[in-house]
Amino acid sequence: MTHELAAVGIDAFDEDVYRALLSRHAAVPGQLAAELGTSPTRVTRALVRLHDRGLVGRLSGHRLRYAAIDPHHAVDALIRTHSNELDRVRSAATGLARLFEAAQHGDAEEVEIVQGSEALGRWFVRLQQEARDEVCTLDRPPYALTTTNPVEKTALEKGVVYRAVYAPEALEWPGVLDDIKHLVDQGEQARVLPGLRVKLAIADHRLALMPLSLNMTDVRAAVIRPSALLDALVDYWRLCWHKATPLIGPVGAADEPADEDKLLLSLLVSGVKDEAIARQLGWSVRTMRRRMSRLHEQLGAANRFQAGVIAARRGWL
Repeated sequence: MTHELAAVGIDAFDEDVYRALLSRHAAVPGQLAAELGTSPTRVTRALVRLHDRGLVGRLSGHRLRYAAIDPHHAVDALIRTHSNELDRVRSAATGLARLFEAAQHGDAEEVEIVQGSEALGRWFVRLQQEARDEVCTLDRPPYALTTTNPVEKTALEKGVVYRAVYAPEALEWPGVLDDIKHLVDQGEQARVLPGLRVKLAIADHRLALMPLSLNMTDVRAAVIRPSALLDALVDYWRLCWHKATPLIGPVGAADEPADEDKLLLSLLVSGVKDEAIARQLGWSVRTMRRRMSRLHEQLGAANRFQAGVIAARRGWL
């Protein structure tokens, strides 16, 4: 049997399970196991992985039954995701090359190291106060001082544009989502990106502040002035921005869901855990999952991945 999905991260056995399921309208793991000559447990694990990749959907009911999702849509979505990942690697390679060039030409001297939470906080305030046009950030826990940013409101009122990319983990901290909603109301553009591993703030593409680790017991940060290194960080921020999901968008057409439901969709496709979403929205987990089931029906989606793809195509995200 040929295996053609390896290029998008599907291993040979999982592809065999997917192909077997495609030949049926729906099946339980035991039926596929008998056809493939393996154990139901192994098939069930493969179906879970395929479900997470958006290739199969679990049918409602007490029995564990799965149905294949149309390959035209499911595989195409995998191809786009894999292509984005390759673009990210390519961009990272470009950034590393610029770091090498900076070291060769002495531009690395444009980096100043500051130590301590208070010094980091003072530089973050200074960076925002000196911004004239735009502040771009990558935000994730832990936090050296506080999760709030009182300087931003004043800067927004002066016309400074704020574009922030948050890690899903940030939204799990008490009060953070409410703070973000208030800032969005005042003009901040907010997006969410799973897998964010650094914290970064850039002002007007001429000054950047980046903690060197996430260890808050030994706080050290780099202040980066115009250099090839700063150019690389700006490129990396732009890549994250384009890959991120808008967290809270403008009010749309009449057939769109309520703002709370759009926020729910954004949080789900961004990888925030059910319990954290329910806590931030002031719902029980049961209520949150009931609202998500209703959105699945409205979108005609079999899982969260598919719901995110369809919602994005409709312009809800």
